[in-house]
Amino acid sequence: MIFNVGDKASFRRVLTQSEFNRFAELSGDDNPIHCDPAFAAKSHFGGTVSHGMLLDSLLCKAFAELIPGPGAKQLEQELMFPNGTYTGEEIFISLNVNKVNPDGTLEIGTTICKASDPANIKCQGKARVAPLGVHPKVDTLPDVSGEHGGDPFYGLAVGMFTESKRTFTAADLKEYCDLTGDRNPIWCHSEIARHDGYQDIIVPWPLLAGMFSDMLGTQLPGRGTGWMKQKLIYPDAAYPGEELTARVEITRLRADKELVNLRSTIRAADGRLVCDGESLVLVRNLENKGDKGPNFGRG
Repeated sequence: MIFNVGDKASFRRVLTQSEFNRFAELSGDDNPIHCDPAFAAKSHFGGTVSHGMLLDSLLCKAFAELIPGPGAKQLEQELMFPNGTYTGEEIFISLNVNKVNPDGTLEIGTTICKASDPANIKCQGKARVAPLGVHPKVDTLPDVSGEHGGDPFYGLAVGMFTESKRTFTAADLKEYCDLTGDRNPIWCHSEIARHDGYQDIIVPWPLLAGMFSDMLGTQLPGRGTGWMKQKLIYPDAAYPGEELTARVEITRLRADKELVNLRSTIRAADGRLVCDGESLVLVRNLENKGDKGPNFGRG
């Protein structure tokens, strides 16, 4: 298929508390801003809001169904979450092709807004996406280890990190597809995935990055954390049945704005990097604002 700058596609969706709860169980991220109406009501959100990666799954659904179509691969993704996405409100998910690259990839602008109020942006960003059969090189993020800074607050300190392991199963992929409606054939059909150069079906990217969502929202910084901005790069695929190790590390603290920057990675058991990322989170609503204790490493 030929794509052109200015090509557009969109669809609408209403998310429910039941879907928030299902994504929490699937990802492990039971952050109370998503799952505890009483807690969320006292936060600056005023009610429970969607997981960022649940919204990203809707973008992946749009890539696979609309532009560029079945077999679409999300190579890079940048997202900002200026407003919460609440239960029961209709949202409008839209894509706009900003650039067609010589390597066959597309630069796509992504927006999720309130359907009745387009100025109410829930999620906005850009993605580099490859159509079926296109496998370009993906560069990792630059090393920011020498750019650490900021004084400790709320028991958080630069260099603090935590790790988590997970092995995704075929049942996890099925639940992801049933919940989100994202049925990209490269994680649903082995024959298509292998034809596109993979060993077998692969783990959906929002599920991978959901490992970060879990860690940020339940461990470091902790319960009540709000994901404000993210950049994710996927240099390789992850497969069901292989053990993955995710790590998040604090790289910068801004106490005056209650903001924390973190570097995040996921590696397979053989050492290959399958996801590389940076996150900016708001810790205003942290459930426990105190010493994190000995359960976290110090870089």
